[in-house]
Amino acid sequence: MPKDLACRPFNPSDNKETFTMRLHDNRLSSMTRRALGLGTAAMLATAAWPSFAQTAAPTAAWPTKPVRLVVGFAPGGGTDVMSHSLAQWLGEYTGQSFVVDNKPGASGNLSASEVARAAPDGYTFLVAPTSVETANPFLFKSNVLPSRDLSPVMGIGRMQMYVVARPNLEAKNLKELVAQAKAQPGKMNYASSGAATPPHLAAELFKQSTGTFIAHIPYRGSAPALQDVLAGQADFVFDPGISFPHIRSGKVKLLGVASDRKSTFFPDAPTYADMGIKGASLDIWFGIWAPKNVPAPVLERLTRELNKALAVPALKERFNNLGAEPIALDNAEFKKLLQDESKTLSALIKDRHIVAD
Repeated sequence: MPKDLACRPFNPSDNKETFTMRLHDNRLSSMTRRALGLGTAAMLATAAWPSFAQTAAPTAAWPTKPVRLVVGFAPGGGTDVMSHSLAQWLGEYTGQSFVVDNKPGASGNLSASEVARAAPDGYTFLVAPTSVETANPFLFKSNVLPSRDLSPVMGIGRMQMYVVARPNLEAKNLKELVAQAKAQPGKMNYASSGAATPPHLAAELFKQSTGTFIAHIPYRGSAPALQDVLAGQADFVFDPGISFPHIRSGKVKLLGVASDRKSTFFPDAPTYADMGIKGASLDIWFGIWAPKNVPAPVLERLTRELNKALAVPALKERFNNLGAEPIALDNAEFKKLLQDESKTLSALIKDRHIVAD
């Protein structure tokens, strides 16, 4: 049969055998065309797949470029050192650089605003004390509300505060401090690192819970506040950890831990719970926030790597040198902490008429 027979129109002169063969070949040709059509569609679909894969790849392979950790305080401070420590191990685990970007100002509000405005692509995060969400909204006027404009990722660590007094203060512990303050209302004073800072808030919560009246002397930072306690110019201070060498040398007196939890660094120091002081516990917690709508796979990967980093002994040592502890709080625990702390501090700020400098 000629090769082009199946393509020729039917000719009455064709015999029966020839017609049957042509009909069979026409059917095969139709099937071949359908198969080719399906194959072409499949190839087109396959060709389209790389485009979809390229869209999904940045999330699946995150990070593919440097990640920015925005810190609202100057270099050298506690939050900055913690962030650099985390950045080192996150970089090792992910193969990408994590860069600390200091944006100091307004007690962390400037950095929170910057992260809230950042693209939700997983390349900008905020590292900050929880006060940026639990106290700042009640102290500052800002267009950014962290509880509304940022997404909490997880908690990364905690600092406790220590009630440290001049060596010749009559009181020897927290219970005696309360008794002395009540016996001498308005005559005692305490130093703080500044109005509306966590040590100031902790001291006012202590006064509120114990019904004491103690004068407040604000300073520009924890170091000058502690210096005046060392010099005997102030009775005591709520210190976040810089007093450790002076406590160990006996230059200041440790009255207790401003928390219901025992201290890792001074396990024999009495706590509020030990002294029967209720409702005054306030630790300084730190965490990580993301812009709203960062893809869930990115946050899951970041959380996994943060948990690994926080378990590294060398990182724990760096935190400990600041008087802090690396403690991982998962997303649910972190959100609960923020809610509870916001409730406590908003009521305190309103009740004590606390304003920021």
